[in-house]
Parts: sequence; C-alpha cells; structure tokens
Amino acid sequence: MSVPHAAKLYRGRVADQIVEDLREQILSGALPDGSRLPAERELATAYDVSGPTIREAIRVLSAMGLVNTRNGSRATVAAQGDTLLAMSIASVVQVEKVGAGEVLGLLGALNAYAAELATQHASDEEIADLRAAAEETASTESVEQSSAALHNFFVVLSGISHNPLLAALCRFIAEVQIGLAVKMSGGEGGDWGQVAGALYPERLRIVDAIAGRDPVIAASVVRDYHRQVVERIRSVRKGGEPAGSDAGLTEALTAWLRTNAGIGGQVSSRRNAPS
Repeated sequence: MSVPHAAKLYRGRVADQIVEDLREQILSGALPDGSRLPAERELATAYDVSGPTIREAIRVLSAMGLVNTRNGSRATVAAQGDTLLAMSIASVVQVEKVGAGEVLGLLGALNAYAAELATQHASDEEIADLRAAAEETASTESVEQSSAALHNFFVVLSGISHNPLLAALCRFIAEVQIGLAVKMSGGEGGDWGQVAGALYPERLRIVDAIAGRDPVIAASVVRDYHRQVVERIRSVRKGGEPAGSDAGLTEALTAWLRTNAGIGGQVSSRRNAPS
C-alpha cells in the first residue's frame, strides 16, 4: 500500500508535518478506518525522512487515538468518531477540572434536547424501538446486563433525534454516567437497583412523552428523570456513610475516565455502559 498523498515538507519540525498530513488523510477517508498504514520504510521513502522520524509521527498518531500499534506490527487506522470524541471530552474534563455534577447535568440537558428533536423527527417505528428498549431495562438480571440495556435505551433515544453530533455526545456521556453509577453503587450486591431499577416507569414516561409529540413535555420529563438519577447516585452509601459528595463523585469520575477513556488507551469497547 502506498501513501495516497505525501505532502511536500517545509523547514520546521518534520515529524509534526507528517503527523498533520497523515491525520488529514485519515479524517478525509483517504486512509480509511481499519486499513494498515504503509510500512515504515515506505513512509520514510515517501516523505524522504529517516525511520526514527516516522516512528515518532506514528507514536503521536497513536496517542491521538488515530492509529493502533501492537506487537511491533504495522499501524492500523482507528478513525472511529465515538473514540475520538470520548478521548477529547475526557481530556477536557480532566484538564479543566470539570466536576461530576457538571458532567451529569450536561447529559440531562443533551438528552432533553434529543427528546425535543425526537418528537419532531422520529418515526412511529423508531418510537416503537425506543419503547422496546425501555422494556428491556426492566427484564435484566445482572448489573452488566442492566447497565447495557440502560445505555442502549439512551443510545436509541439520542439516535432518533436524527442529529449525529448530539447522538455521539449523548452516547459517551451516558456511558460515563452509567459507569459512574455502577462504580458508586458498588456493582453486584450493591445499591445498583436503587439507582437504576426503580426508574423503569420513568423511562416509559419518556417514551410516552415523545410519542405524544410535545417537545416541551418530552424535554421536561427527561430533565426530571435525570434529576432523579443524580439524586439516587448521590444517595448511595458506602461503609454506612453517604458516598455521593461532590468530591467523592468527582474522584470516581476521574478514576473512571482514566480507566475507560485515557489518552493512548482504548475507550470502553462495549459502547454500552453508564446512566
């Protein structure tokens, strides 16, 4: 495989220019997701640089989440929108010291907007799919199954908004919230049922509100749902003491992001985790 286009390099930091050129080709689709980059020697020849310069550029692209490098094999393009968005959001949250309360509040606002759009753009069949997804949240047994069903419900909700950027934002932040809820509740044998299980009727209310085609009511019902979720996350107890203080929530959020959306790491592969 040859490089589709190797830009002419100018004086300056050569590795940075190679990174930018390959990044542009990946994002434009000239180097599609899943394809393998040319061998190091081919890249070095195409850019007229040394092997170490190419290796440095590949390391940067790997840290950006644009390529995967494993066991010394050729780098593979990993241009997945959800992964890139998740890494960007996680980085902003950690760099700007964003608290858990702000993150959880953002999800409520985003899903309320998604519900508004769904009342206007979702088909009857899509609303039926949302109802089926809501019903699945009542019939799971383990925390893993329950959290997956819950995440799927909000994936479907954001998807029927027919706004791809909004849907991508909602998918990741919903995963964060659900993951945080599982972590704070102690998982299996903990307070997970208290956090999520009892809210099944409220999820049906969301579906009914969207089916009613009233954007104001739908948004209000979603905001009320998220308010209850946050209250329940804050109310869980560990060792007899409330675990959901602002500091405790933010500490748990930071730990979850480091594990599931770290720079150079893999964002949760399940794509159906928290809310």
